[in-house]
Amino acid sequence: MVTVQVRAARKDDAPAWLRMCEALWPEYASTWHADEIDQFFAGKLAMPLAVLIAQDDAGKALGFVELSIRNYAEDCVTDRVAYLEGWYVVPGARRRGVGRALINASEQWAREQGCTEFGSDAVIDNEVSAAAHRALGFAETVQIRCFRKQLRLT
Repeated sequence: MVTVQVRAARKDDAPAWLRMCEALWPEYASTWHADEIDQFFAGKLAMPLAVLIAQDDAGKALGFVELSIRNYAEDCVTDRVAYLEGWYVVPGARRRGVGRALINASEQWAREQGCTEFGSDAVIDNEVSAAAHRALGFAETVQIRCFRKQLRLT
């Protein structure tokens, strides 16, 4: 276990948050992540509602979560579900309690928002993420594939 502090993201966390976003979602251009981070700190984004950063005693960022509240999540019964939109722990800090600390802080944030359910998702073949979710008390509910079709305007 490593000593971990979890706190709300601050503007000076932007470079570390950006690096972690790029590692978690490499399919998006870094300019897209940078723009989203700028918009978050400017208060111009509807989602995420909150970003929490995990750091060690020296202030080094070890991971982050992005959180929202959804009016629907698969197999949830309320219409106000705290949702884990993104969750990342840097490789050197994995399996050392950082992910657990982030989820515990996320659950506290959710309770403070009046939520009684906490949802999340993972890519269908990401067994590492599924195992991490299960280890932290999430119950797998459904597996889905999502589809998209571009429509032409007539």
